Amino acid sequence: MFRAIQSLRRHFAVKIMATAEEAVADIPSGAFIAVGGFGNSGVPENLLAALSNRREVTGLTVASNNCAVDGYGLDKLLIHKQIKKVIASYVGENKNFETQYNTGELELEITPQGTLAEKFRSGGAGIPAFYTPAGYGTVVSEGGFPVLYDRNDPTHAKVAKYSQPKETREFNGVKYVLESAIVSDFSLVKAWKADTMGNLVFRGSGMNFNPMIATCGKVTIAEVEEIVEAGSIPPSQIHTPSVYVHRLIKGASYLKPIERLTLNTGGALKIPGKGDVQAMRERIIRRAALELKDGMFVNLGIGMPTLIPNFVPKTMKLFLQSENGILGMGPYPRPGEEDADLINAGKETVTMLPGASLFSSSDSFAMIRSGHINISILGAMQVAKNGDLANWIVPKVMVKGMGGAMDLVVSPSRCVVTMEHTQKKAHKLLEACTLPLTGKDVVDLLITELGVFDFNREGGITLVELAKGITVEHVKTNTGCSFLVASDLKEMPLA
Repeated sequence: MFRAIQSLRRHFAVKIMATAEEAVADIPSGAFIAVGGFGNSGVPENLLAALSNRREVTGLTVASNNCAVDGYGLDKLLIHKQIKKVIASYVGENKNFETQYNTGELELEITPQGTLAEKFRSGGAGIPAFYTPAGYGTVVSEGGFPVLYDRNDPTHAKVAKYSQPKETREFNGVKYVLESAIVSDFSLVKAWKADTMGNLVFRGSGMNFNPMIATCGKVTIAEVEEIVEAGSIPPSQIHTPSVYVHRLIKGASYLKPIERLTLNTGGALKIPGKGDVQAMRERIIRRAALELKDGMFVNLGIGMPTLIPNFVPKTMKLFLQSENGILGMGPYPRPGEEDADLINAGKETVTMLPGASLFSSSDSFAMIRSGHINISILGAMQVAKNGDLANWIVPKVMVKGMGGAMDLVVSPSRCVVTMEHTQKKAHKLLEACTLPLTGKDVVDLLITELGVFDFNREGGITLVELAKGITVEHVKTNTGCSFLVASDLKEMPLA
């Protein structure tokens, strides 16, 4: 098989095509395509628009981190019902994607983001499979996730196909899941610049999945904003060598819409919510900020965790990492300084500090998986008393996807969770999670508006700090599990 794939990849030089339509003209129905991009950043929008215009091409299997927003990128293929299956880590806010999945119009193979990046990288490296800790003990390894709903069932509640269990193995006391590599029929990628040989250079966080996807395609088609003469790009600045690229086009135009334009207007920090809700969230954020120490490499999840840096001392130096390929993120940009090729994992516009670095999603998850990030702070829907975490799906209600969370929580770094203690008076800290898990026994510290729980104390989950004005009995009443109370229980400090 690998010899056949290699023969397909052999070619003497990249073919520069006149149009995107010409470049995708031979993609047939039923093809397996891998598509670069993260959110709306680094999306091969001209190639996808051209493919969407070929309405006769249907039954596609698509592997990509997500499907962008309504009316852009892969969503153009969803609109015309050209996709039968998606392999992705995130559904996000794409309503067509979520609706077609929930009504049984397409299959969804939900995959942890770091696993997906490694699937592409391994496929391009000739490695058929690999072990990863991400997803162990969840539906990823145990199966049972609804891959396809029965479209003939008027309620769309009947499942036509479930995911199957995967092989697991233990190495040095850690449980791992066996995952297979991805080799696509066609890979569609977006780079910033190419030379006439087909060497590619990516820009900003637009790199994301594109370098790995460029390597794993039997036929790789790249679109760029500029084509220069061979030799114009210094060899040391080339990200993807020409050997991986078969076809090349210069995009006719680029929309590059920003999904979440987030600006620094110089005004006071605004915490979501009103009144007591806003005060409650600020209490959680301020306490979480005390977990950060000078010089730390930090990954912050979307939602409340993104606000934490606003409450650390200005003299403290932190290296904020985003799993789409940034280390050294700075504050939100000022109006007019936003860059569609520089977004964080929450699809917000960001800046970079002096000394920042950019890299692929594969390299990003390598540093996460290997423990080079000191601490991860995430939100949660539910936490169990043994440290289980659920934060990525409410079946048939909200299908967002796990993104990079499954990789983050099983890494050797410290896992801190920020969570409102209850939701509409329903318990969120439970004996056992009732929602699909993100990770088993992964939470080190839980911070809510009522107090702080340490999961690493001898004897198990322990209330170690109590919010001002809150009693232990009040915490017990609002908690769905038993817990220990520290003999040295303290008042919860705030940054």
